[in-house]
Amino acid sequence: MTLLRVLSVTSEIYPLIKTGGLADVAGALPAALADCGIAVKTLVPGYPDIIKAMPAADTLLDHPSFFGGPARLLGVTYQGLELLVLDAPHLFARPGNPYLGPDGKDWPDNAVRFAALSRMAADIGLGAIAPLVPDIVHAHDWQAALAPVFLHYHWGPRPGTVMTVHNLAYQGLFPYETLGAVGLPQDAFNVHGLEYYGQVGYLKGGLQFADRITTVSPTYAAEIKTDEGGMGLGGLLRERSAVLSGILNGIDISVWNPATDPDIAARYSAGELSQRPANKVALQQRFGLDPKPDAPLLGVISRLSPQKGLDLLLANVDTILSEGMQLALLGSGDRDLQDGFAAAGKAHPGRIGVVIGYDEALAHLIQAGSDALIVPSRFEPCGLTQLCALRYGTVPIVARVGGLEDTVLDATEAGASATGFKFAPVTAEALSSALRRASVSFHDKPAWQRLQGNGMTTDVSWRNRAGRYAELYHDILATRRIATHQERAL
Repeated sequence: MTLLRVLSVTSEIYPLIKTGGLADVAGALPAALADCGIAVKTLVPGYPDIIKAMPAADTLLDHPSFFGGPARLLGVTYQGLELLVLDAPHLFARPGNPYLGPDGKDWPDNAVRFAALSRMAADIGLGAIAPLVPDIVHAHDWQAALAPVFLHYHWGPRPGTVMTVHNLAYQGLFPYETLGAVGLPQDAFNVHGLEYYGQVGYLKGGLQFADRITTVSPTYAAEIKTDEGGMGLGGLLRERSAVLSGILNGIDISVWNPATDPDIAARYSAGELSQRPANKVALQQRFGLDPKPDAPLLGVISRLSPQKGLDLLLANVDTILSEGMQLALLGSGDRDLQDGFAAAGKAHPGRIGVVIGYDEALAHLIQAGSDALIVPSRFEPCGLTQLCALRYGTVPIVARVGGLEDTVLDATEAGASATGFKFAPVTAEALSSALRRASVSFHDKPAWQRLQGNGMTTDVSWRNRAGRYAELYHDILATRRIATHQERAL
């Protein structure tokens, strides 16, 4: 059987480089698609950590001059991932965050860096490496969004294209002069091209020219077609609604598995929860919280930002204290929020513990040791932490937005099938009410254990989600074949 071949294009991929959920999706989806007869190769930038991890990579292409300097395309298999690595030291040989310089600001040449990634994707799609020509080029977020654009402006046969939006808030906006600098025609700068209020919009271009658009949950797909949720692109997404779909993310259930997790204090399963409390003890010790098994322990693993609604949680410190709850928070971001939570932890030792930063192993312990996980986002395309929480028997308390709405069943509405608590509107008052509802339920042990059991038996894997992508790819190819036949008949 001939496999359908997909080139996935992403600026980060777990376990090599990660700043958010994009990396998790890019790392987990290829294996799930393989079970659907889809062969995926993933194109990523050659950041230092990636180059270091693959000393035996093969050189597939060698460019003496590519976007301002020498570059190679490397091929390697790494932990089951088939990778193509754009090794361009002048663009990517920089330590730390892949997007930000030492001053915490965007690298000034980000427009060129990620245009180069997209250009290489388009070149591969057009046959630069004959044995590796893909049927589909699948671009993820603004950093890869010019791949469908470069392919659109190529006159001749090309692969099908998919543009996936993981977060519409990040659009890749650059000055008009960028267009010529990255090798795109001037006539691309118009309202039906890349022009976005006088700037060049990378994501807008991908949304405009891709054969299909996906985002990471059905509810978010509906939200981004509105003026409020569309962030300036709602009109375009309404125009292209016929090719827009929402496909829920999954998680890698081999990485997120409480029965085998090496980063937690005690392993457990849905059928045997007796060891789970040992993780709560370990988590309380790690965050300096009082050793109280009967205190509801709330976990947070999040970027600290207004989008994530963490200001609403900070406003609920009094509710947490009055309900006898504890809080273990891991995150970084907005300076005011970091300072606010640090101050709350200092003012209430034993009740509120805060770790500023990100630690993958600690995130696993928070999932295993918390009683509930708080995700109070003002908007959330999908969210992965609540899916991990379900997997670990940690009851999600979430805002009724995006993928949070699609993946959690509310205790008041869903009865015996419930998996957590949802609140709306996204206000401090509504969150307070949800926290109080959760507190009452926590002290009703049979009710709480039912929530835990329902969550742990929910399918949060890629098994069914990957099939949706496979159907999408095949539909693109079928549609393109029909269009080609019609053109030849004219």
